[in-house]
Amino acid sequence: MTLALSADRPEDIRKAGEILRGGGLVAIPTETVYGLAAAVFDPAAVARVFAAKGRPADNPLIVHVAEIVDIPKVCAQAPPIAPALAKRFWPGPLTLVMPRRDNVPDGVTAGLPTVAVRCPANDAARAVIRAAGVPLAAPSANRAGFPSPTTAAHVWNDMDGRVDAILDGGPCRWGVESTILDLTGPVPRLLRPGGVTRAQLEAVLGTVEVDPAVTGPVTEGHSPRAPGMKYRHYAPHAPIYLLHGPLNAAATYVKALARPGTAVLCFNGEQERFRPVPCVPYGDGDSPESLARGLFEALRKLDAPEIRCIYARCPEGDGLYEAVRNRLSRAAGFAVIEV
Repeated sequence: MTLALSADRPEDIRKAGEILRGGGLVAIPTETVYGLAAAVFDPAAVARVFAAKGRPADNPLIVHVAEIVDIPKVCAQAPPIAPALAKRFWPGPLTLVMPRRDNVPDGVTAGLPTVAVRCPANDAARAVIRAAGVPLAAPSANRAGFPSPTTAAHVWNDMDGRVDAILDGGPCRWGVESTILDLTGPVPRLLRPGGVTRAQLEAVLGTVEVDPAVTGPVTEGHSPRAPGMKYRHYAPHAPIYLLHGPLNAAATYVKALARPGTAVLCFNGEQERFRPVPCVPYGDGDSPESLARGLFEALRKLDAPEIRCIYARCPEGDGLYEAVRNRLSRAAGFAVIEV
């Protein structure tokens, strides 16, 4: 049976740490999405994470630390720029890929020579890490491939009976997963956009390469260097098609092809333009923060048996828009319709 815990109760934080020390799994809140945590140095616990999620074994996990000084616990040698990035963006939604230490189980890194590390900007998450006494390996607390959880209710829907406890810390601030930056090459490389934008990284680093997996599928046979790079993610059961083009053209296209079971993921205020096709808005088109916070909640609403096809309005632009666009592209398998 899954235990219900509250981030507002110190005794529940201690209980979460006790469960993790004993090899259990606890879903914890972060500022991005809820994570499914296990003690990083416990291979059996890490294996339970993959089993609970139904996650492919070649998809590496992110390690969460409570403090910058904890980096050497999992990293063999932090690249010279890592401390400056950590000082600027930690605690926060930035994950750094660095050379791993041998004590990090292969299950955490999918056998790669690197490990992905971040310090979450959520007091309860860091308190649980301290209570556990070790860094925590924690992918998103959802079934593999489906929309990430941004509330404890989402986690209960996906993980009740699969994990030992769920720590309710309220809605997540950002709503999309962390930015992932690979520091192991000659030039820092963006592997996944998130709450820390490319412009913010370039202000510190000067130059940032963008991995092709950010805007397109990973080539068959290549191992992903970070979570969220290879597989279709964040998606309801129905196929999603991204609509690129002006609102009027998008509405005309959808209404001409709509059949029973068709639905639209749109920006706030656009529902009337698509009627009578059912719509689920996910945020204001001129507010990337609004879209990021609302995306996964909206995708979960669209994960209903009667919905068979989803057309999605996808934002253009840089910054956090890039993160929203990346998640929608992954959910759609990069299926785009120009209207």
